[in-house]
Amino acid sequence: MPFETLIAGELKRSLDERYRLTLPGDWAAAVTDADGGSVLNKERVGCLSLWPAADWRVQTEASTEVVRQKIRAGKLAGRWDEVQRLGRLLSTRSRDVTFANRSRLLIPEGFREFLGVPGGGDVIVVGAAVCVEIWNPEAWLDQLRVDMPEFGTLFRELSG
Repeated sequence: MPFETLIAGELKRSLDERYRLTLPGDWAAAVTDADGGSVLNKERVGCLSLWPAADWRVQTEASTEVVRQKIRAGKLAGRWDEVQRLGRLLSTRSRDVTFANRSRLLIPEGFREFLGVPGGGDVIVVGAAVCVEIWNPEAWLDQLRVDMPEFGTLFRELSG
């Protein structure tokens, strides 16, 4: 995927009662493609991510084509339960979304429950380098507890 901007930062925001979230304009622009499209994904329980739609489609299509080729070649025979599980996850993991004026995004049903934040509740919005993540505050703190001790090692590995 071609990424032009390294998205970084952490913001506390509130969903309104209708599950709408307003992002800073530059963050919304970073996850919107030239046609105005974005994709919202279920990442892990309590976390959603936003990506430019065109970039997301390129990545997803390339990966699903590999699976299609394996199915056609008979390489996944006997693994139909896993193929079905993958299909269920693929079909429910992401949704195309568009930002309304003032960089406002509606969190769709199904994604609301996965995020676990009620309408009117607070979220933590994180710039995750190549995407924007929307976190349930408790899940974010849990993730930080896991990730922060490894920060120095990870930074050296990726930047060295």
